[in-house]
Amino acid sequence: QVQLVESGGGLVQAGGSLRLSCAASGSGFSINTMAWYREAAGKQRELVARITSAGSANYADSVKGRFTISRDNAKNTVYLQMNSLKPEDTVVYYCKAIVAIAGRNYQYWGQGTQVTVSS
Repeated sequence: QVQLVESGGGLVQAGGSLRLSCAASGSGFSINTMAWYREAAGKQRELVARITSAGSANYADSVKGRFTISRDNAKNTVYLQMNSLKPEDTVVYYCKAIVAIAGRNYQYWGQGTQVTVSS
């Protein structure tokens, strides 16, 4: 069993920064792609950024140039540095990991962390 625990959400003023973290715990697994998604009330969950085990990243157009995804493979942790935050970034952010266990891939989600950007 793999658990993803997120941290770093909170309240910030527009133009400010936050850094989200997501740590995977468990045993007998390796992590492939890790990603951050976000979900506004009543809307579909959308991809924010994704990073492969080799460090290749891609971003949603809405966050390019403002957000940076990174990972520490030794700590099984993925980060999302969010700069120049806007009120429309106010949503719940979820971490996702594609994990290999005994030769099969599984998808795990974190519990979500609220980000609120005040204008």
